[in-house]
Amino acid sequence: MNSLRASLKRYFLTGLLVITPIWGTILILKTLFVTVDSILGTALADLVLPDYYFPGLGILALVLLILLAGVLATNFLGRRMVSRWEEFLDRVPIVRGIYATLKSMMDILSFKQREKYDKVVMIQFPKNGNYCLAFVTGETREEIQCLAPEPLVHVFVPTSPNPTSGYFLLVPETEVVPVEMSVEEAMKLIVSGGFYSPPDKASGIEIA
Repeated sequence: MNSLRASLKRYFLTGLLVITPIWGTILILKTLFVTVDSILGTALADLVLPDYYFPGLGILALVLLILLAGVLATNFLGRRMVSRWEEFLDRVPIVRGIYATLKSMMDILSFKQREKYDKVVMIQFPKNGNYCLAFVTGETREEIQCLAPEPLVHVFVPTSPNPTSGYFLLVPETEVVPVEMSVEEAMKLIVSGGFYSPPDKASGIEIA
């Protein structure tokens, strides 16, 4: 009886873990679709065809708006406009923090931010015996390196679940452990708080 109860509990929890993200994704997408379609679709219909409304018209308008923003942001005039807009938002106290956080998250999710990271490493932080994933971001400047007894490397330690914040450290090269993991996999692991499991590799870690 106890074994049956334990099995049912295990099956229920496993099913819950499978269903929850799927159902959550469907609900979020449905909410976004209905909200965007009702706002943009209604506005566009009133502007172009007052007596008609087509389901999905708002989504089409959103896609076109995103494409237009992308086209503008890739030319000189558009970049100047975006820069001026960001300067304006930077002067608004509450909006500034929200916009900066969202922009940083998008930069990290995009290849623009990933290319800044050379490789994934593991270091002892915040104290000896505790390890964390980090990213090598560059070499130490000569005026700083000359003050250290051994070679240093620039390392960024992102926090979980918000990788837009973290710690910038100058770590001795001998204490950096290379990890055979892509930046994308490491970022998913950090954001998920360790729940995401990247493909396992037998020789994934090399001690420097």
